[in-house]
Amino acid sequence: MPPLRIATLDASRDRGGFRSGSDPLDRYLREQAAQDVRRRIAACHVLLDGERIVGYYTLGASSVPLHDLPQTLAKKLPRYPLVPAVRLGRLAIDRSLRGQGYGSALLADALQRSARADIAAYALLVDAKDEIAAAFYRHHDFIALVDAANTLFLPLSGVAALVAAAGFADR
Repeated sequence: MPPLRIATLDASRDRGGFRSGSDPLDRYLREQAAQDVRRRIAACHVLLDGERIVGYYTLGASSVPLHDLPQTLAKKLPRYPLVPAVRLGRLAIDRSLRGQGYGSALLADALQRSARADIAAYALLVDAKDEIAAAFYRHHDFIALVDAANTLFLPLSGVAALVAAAGFADR
């Protein structure tokens, strides 16, 4: 059996069999992701088991108001009203692979892609859909914005060290 691998979503991928257990996440992959990729609204990366999609995440350009960052971090940044960021729009794993670390592996891949992108960004942002998702991101050192507990971010400086220390690269 070939190892799992991450690839860019393209039109040739069969998206119909993916089942995360979240109807909105499953529907997005089936019905909207390819359009968002084609329109350059989001980049979608899929985790493949052979040719079967067993996970995915999306990335898009974003920004965060400087005043929404914790003061200890904001004071170290230029006084621009908006700080450039990358938004992790969605992240989902097929039910059959839950609890095996693949969500963390997809997150690590998203962090690495964001950190090495040619366009500068200060942080990776995510809007956690619920407290369970927020706890997942906090477990990976994400920080809540000042006035939005379920919008979290992780500064991209030092991502390589974080990924290596957590063993993400071994997945």
